[in-house]
Amino acid sequence: MSGRLSGKVALITGGSRGIGRAVAEAFSAEDASVAVVHSSPGGGDAVVQAVTAAGGRARAFQADVSDASAAEKVVDGVLEAFGRLDILVNNAGVTKDGPFIRMKAEDFDRVLSVNLGGAFAFSKAVARPMMKQRAGRIINVTSVVGLHGNAGQANYAAAKAGLVGLTKSLARELASRSVTVNAVAPGYIDTDMTRAIPESARLALAAQIPLGRIGTPKDLVEAFLFLAGEGGGYVTGQVIQVDGGLFI
Repeated sequence: MSGRLSGKVALITGGSRGIGRAVAEAFSAEDASVAVVHSSPGGGDAVVQAVTAAGGRARAFQADVSDASAAEKVVDGVLEAFGRLDILVNNAGVTKDGPFIRMKAEDFDRVLSVNLGGAFAFSKAVARPMMKQRAGRIINVTSVVGLHGNAGQANYAAAKAGLVGLTKSLARELASRSVTVNAVAPGYIDTDMTRAIPESARLALAAQIPLGRIGTPKDLVEAFLFLAGEGGGYVTGQVIQVDGGLFI
């Protein structure tokens, strides 16, 4: 039986671990070919091996997502390898948390250049091929922090809020070519990034969540599958919160 994304090709930035890896594996399980972008040498090998071992098709590309020329080279490589590109998931992100009064300008700039600038670079690189084929899905990974703010994360919140504005603007610009642009806003998800939080703080966070637990990357994948699949064809410019009810 063909999967929900049979014949599609998906490009996922930050696809080597956490949310990005979960999305790559979920897309592959639905018969999409996946290209994962990672920042460190060999960083995508484990995902490619897992996908191919399960019978899927995958390639890894190393790049600094904030580099516009690198984004274009990756997209060209995906088109050469797979012949088309249907789905872009802008997931790559970094944090450099700290009190605003002591936040260094370079830490603010770096978080914005990766989390927001990377989405801009890759969205721009995929826009022409998607518009030409008159079909495409762009899914940006924002955060509840971008919607509600968070002390100690002024740079991260600003970048994630910017992604919401980018999502809505691109949705308006690309709709006439049947390219949808949406965002998923995760709450507190169990990833390498959040595991750095002290256990006492993690327990306190979980207590604030109506569903009573911190989420996992697998809790998010159905939102991405919906937006990437046939069911999401008439949905654009939207932000879907997946946060266990944290911000009702």
